Amino acid sequence: MSGAFPYGLVATDLDGTLLRSDESISQRTRDALAAATAAGAAHIVVTGRAAPWTRHVLDDLGYQGLAVCGQGAQVYDAGEHRLLTSVTLDRRLARVALAKIEAEVGPLFLAASQDGLDGKVLVGPGYAVTGRLPATPFTDVSDVWAAPLNKIYIQHPTLSDDELAEASRRAAGGFVTVALAGEGIVELLPLGLSKATGLSLAARRLGLEPTDTIAFGDMPNDIPMFTWSSRGVAMANAHEELRAVANEVTSSNEEDGIAVVLERLLG
Repeated sequence: MSGAFPYGLVATDLDGTLLRSDESISQRTRDALAAATAAGAAHIVVTGRAAPWTRHVLDDLGYQGLAVCGQGAQVYDAGEHRLLTSVTLDRRLARVALAKIEAEVGPLFLAASQDGLDGKVLVGPGYAVTGRLPATPFTDVSDVWAAPLNKIYIQHPTLSDDELAEASRRAAGGFVTVALAGEGIVELLPLGLSKATGLSLAARRLGLEPTDTIAFGDMPNDIPMFTWSSRGVAMANAHEELRAVANEVTSSNEEDGIAVVLERLLG
């Protein structure tokens, strides 16, 4: 890169990072990202949300590039509104994993994200959906397994998110990847999948490397992305596990934390 901007790729998480709590993106942050792209950098959104829950945000941004969705499972071309890659969860392994976790901690509340551009998020009894994202209720658990999935969401009536994630890794870490992606969001993913998987695929399509990349995030599911990238910037509101591995902590998602760093780098 030229001296104007030191990175060829800006990777941003969505919830708790690029988005404010009302799911909007500030004008200051939009301007900073536009200035970074004008300086020659690519911007890639890297989110735990599957593509159907991401599309409207990208459309609102006027975003035409690649996005990594579903915790790395999907590479989505926002300009063409199509999925370029999609990795699904082995449903047989997922059922084994769930049984092992429930044997350890007792019954779980479940939700599931169906694969594809129009995949629904199915939500079972007792599962509390965060934010205002659309969900389809189910009562019969067999409905969960009826179509290809990219992830299962789990909640527990008494355990904290950290406790549930830790117990799940202990019980089923050999069958699925367990990711803590937000408040009340513990996910079971295809084994070995992470945001770094999807980001590396998307970056390769653009001819970019880890050394070109600065990444922004707020939750433990962003750790692989930080590890892959040259520089990881945690938001002030970030989980302590992410802050511990970050190169830098910026201000919060409510206080234009991404813009603060990009403006400094742009000089």
